[in-house]
Amino acid sequence: MDEAKWAKHYSSDHDILLVGEGDFSFSLSLARVFGSASNIVATSLDSYELVVKKYARARTNLDMLHKAGAQLLFGVDAMTMKLHPHLHWRMFHRIIYNFPHAGFFGKEADQLVIDKHRYLVLGFFENASRMLRPGGEVHVSHKTTPPFESWNIKELASRSFLSLLECVDFKIEDYPGYHNKRGDGCRSDDPFPLGKCSTFKFVASSTSNISNIPRHTRPPCMNNKECHWIFKEYLDQALLTFGKHDDYLCHSVRDTLEIGFERCKMVNPANPLNEYINHVKELHEKSKERIAYLQNLLLEVDRRNGLSTPPQFYGLERKDHT
Repeated sequence: MDEAKWAKHYSSDHDILLVGEGDFSFSLSLARVFGSASNIVATSLDSYELVVKKYARARTNLDMLHKAGAQLLFGVDAMTMKLHPHLHWRMFHRIIYNFPHAGFFGKEADQLVIDKHRYLVLGFFENASRMLRPGGEVHVSHKTTPPFESWNIKELASRSFLSLLECVDFKIEDYPGYHNKRGDGCRSDDPFPLGKCSTFKFVASSTSNISNIPRHTRPPCMNNKECHWIFKEYLDQALLTFGKHDDYLCHSVRDTLEIGFERCKMVNPANPLNEYINHVKELHEKSKERIAYLQNLLLEVDRRNGLSTPPQFYGLERKDHT
C-alpha cells in the first residue's frame, strides 16, 4: 500500500470535498502533491461555462484535475449540497470551504451584508455536518480582522453541532499554485487581499453535557454508542430541523434510516444487514421509551399550568396520580 502524501492538513488517504471553488487552483494544488485527484470532489456554484468564462486559468485547471481523476461538480449550492444527486449519500474525511462569501452587496462592515455572509456559512455548516465520516473535519478558511471576525464562525458552527478542534494560521504559500479569487462581478478573476486569516477546523460535537440535569428528569438515552452513531441524524432530527422551511426538511425518517444502513455497510461491508437489523430493533425500543418520556413530560407541564388535558390526547392510558 502506498504511503499517504500530505498537503498541510490534507492527505491522499482522505476523501475530500471542496466547496465554492473559484478557478479550481486549490484543488489542483492538492492533487499535485498527492500525485492524483481520485480522492477529490471539487465543486462550484457556477456552471462549467460560467467558470471558464470568469477565470482565465479555469479551463486548464479543470482539464488537469479531470485527467488526475477528480470528480468535478457544477451548480452545487453550499447551502443545499446534501441534496445534490452526486453528493446525497457521500461522506467525507475533510470538507473544505475557503473564504466563503455571499457576494458584494455593499460595505463589508454593514450589518445587512454581514448577515448575508453568516446565512451562507450557517447553511454550509448545516449541510457539511451531515456529510462527515467518523472522525471527519469541516475546514473553513476565513479572515480574522474586522469586520470579518464579526461573522462569528464558531457560533455558526455550534448551531450545527460542530465544535472547534483548532484554529491555525492560513498561509497561501502552503498551497503552491493556489490563487484566491474575488469570484463575483467584473473583477471575478482578481485576487482579494488576504491579510490575517485562519483555517478553522471543526468536528462533530459530542453528546451534550446533561450532568447538571436531575437524574429522574433525564430522557432515555442510547447506551450503545455505535447505535447512536449509526442513527445520529435520526436522533438529532428534531434539533436539526427546528424552525426550517418545508423545502429544507430533506432528512425524513426514511432518509435518516438509509444513512444508518450506509454507515453499517462501512463498519461491516461483508454482512451489514444483520447488524443493521439489530440496531433498528434497539432504536425502536429506545424510541418508544423516548416517546413515553415526552408524553409524561407534556402532561406534567399541563398540570402545572392548571390544564386538564386528557391523557388520551397524548396517546396515554389514564392513570391516577398520587
